[in-house]
Amino acid sequence: MLSKVGRLAPRPRHFLLLSTSTRRSFFANAPAFKNAFFAPLDTFSDRHIGPNSDEASKMLATMGYTSMEDFVKDTVPPAIRVPSSKITDDAIAPLSESELFQKAKRVGSKNKIMRSYIGMGYHNAVVPPVILRNVMESPAWYTPYTPYQPEIAQGRLESLVNFQTMVKSLTGMDIANASLLDEATAAAEGMVMVFVASGSKKRTFFVDQSVSPQTIAVINTRCGGFGINLQIGDALSLSKTELEESGICGVLVQYPDVNGSVRDFTKLSETVHETGAFMIVATDLLALTMLKPPGEWGADVVLGSSARFGVPAGYGGPHAAFFATTDKLKRKMPGRLIGLSKDTMGNPAYRLALQTREQHIRREKATSNICTSQALLANMAAMYAVYHGPTGLKQIATRVHAFTQFLRNTLQDYGYSITNGPYYFDTLTIDVTPVVGDVEPVHILAEKMGINLRRINSGTVGVTLDESVGSKDLVDLINVFALAADKPSVTLSGLTAPTNFSPDIPQNLVRESGFLPHAVFNTHHSETEMLRYIYQLQEKDLSLCHAMIPLGSCTMKLNSTSSMIPLTWPEFSTIHPFVPIEQAQGYAEIIKVFKFIGV
Repeated sequence: MLSKVGRLAPRPRHFLLLSTSTRRSFFANAPAFKNAFFAPLDTFSDRHIGPNSDEASKMLATMGYTSMEDFVKDTVPPAIRVPSSKITDDAIAPLSESELFQKAKRVGSKNKIMRSYIGMGYHNAVVPPVILRNVMESPAWYTPYTPYQPEIAQGRLESLVNFQTMVKSLTGMDIANASLLDEATAAAEGMVMVFVASGSKKRTFFVDQSVSPQTIAVINTRCGGFGINLQIGDALSLSKTELEESGICGVLVQYPDVNGSVRDFTKLSETVHETGAFMIVATDLLALTMLKPPGEWGADVVLGSSARFGVPAGYGGPHAAFFATTDKLKRKMPGRLIGLSKDTMGNPAYRLALQTREQHIRREKATSNICTSQALLANMAAMYAVYHGPTGLKQIATRVHAFTQFLRNTLQDYGYSITNGPYYFDTLTIDVTPVVGDVEPVHILAEKMGINLRRINSGTVGVTLDESVGSKDLVDLINVFALAADKPSVTLSGLTAPTNFSPDIPQNLVRESGFLPHAVFNTHHSETEMLRYIYQLQEKDLSLCHAMIPLGSCTMKLNSTSSMIPLTWPEFSTIHPFVPIEQAQGYAEIIKVFKFIGV
């Protein structure tokens, strides 16, 4: 039974920020008052924790406590508390909002902003300002709870249907979900899905050697939990006999692959299906505006990252993955699916469909532990497609490919060898040994010009272009290789633009089918139209901008503005996850603090 404690004396606004000893002696000690006098006013607890000090005191007294510290000691196990000895200026000393903001600036300045053309699934995304300001930075979009109550989430659900429609159309598949965590996780989910779909009897999964290494790493980890054997090799060399004798349940390929090659997997897909196995394809949505979609050459599952559609690199994430499959496999698809129904009045109504979430089905039958999605980032990608439309996306893709082609031709004129085949989209793998013998001079010159290239080996570098690359960037890239080859540097006025353009894509893999014919992707192409569409959807939702959300859990919170703002600073948002560690010292400091406190 709780002891009865009388009402505590009124306390100053920042009383709960003071140490226990200071609080106990506050009214009896002049030095304690001095400590409070110099305390900042813009503290997190006052701005973002509902109860004020008087209300907190009443609640503590009702429960029989005289201080918050005593209450925490009784409710939070010591093993997960941060010892007071660790709370120092060098680690996680309490900061006011303005102090935190200033510290974020100092930490962010330790990250070196470079132009990274490393690729490997990460790009310098260009976030349209209308989406940056009104979606990514808007609490009306980043605070709403998971949409289990569709009646208060119609705007977000409609936008997620746009995401699903965009993915379905670009991949040429029957159905797509509302996103997963990232590409590597999606690939692992695809492996488990086809393993289960094959009756869990075929226990080998084959991954092409040109799939991104981070994807292979996650798949390898997931294999251990399911007892799946992982084989890595050249997928195009697989024979029907090998597929059958090895008991392969599925094959994963990348299209275009991590080295930039565009390869034809049509015959491989036919062979895989002849053995009863499944074909999984990791791909790039922007490339699919020019390449024949995997759904048209036999893929059973198509996945990848949608971050290229207006989501910053952010040192590797978070990013919204996409996941699409055939109608036959739709009930085994992981993640969340949004469907369109009708309400009791006959009006269109969006809701979660197929009950794919783990809590809605028997735990032992669950095919996935992915019960959430990257809703905010999926909505950003969807809005990006809405804003640009099919014509705009094709223009962006064509420019990226044309710049890559121009760079390729120029480097070959200098004597460099392009080793990723005659067909590519945005990535070149360059053998520098015929010209400079070793890659180090190339990397040194690139770094002097503020450029990161992919380090493959001692004789080879990789270059991946994206939407952010302008004419000056292209000139700088050319000059890195020109100077390394003892060639004269070039200027934009000295370059001759091609008079015609023919993509370096095999004819049988050129996309001939249309995509995104839907009205929503062909209407909102001016900023004013886009702005109105965003707010039209926003008004159909309930977020913490409007009221407390009547569901509790991990996402029912309002992050402080001061903690959200740094997310979009270039010092944090533009850092590629594979830059040299000395260029990411700010991120290293943040990670070190989390390790220090045991998070």
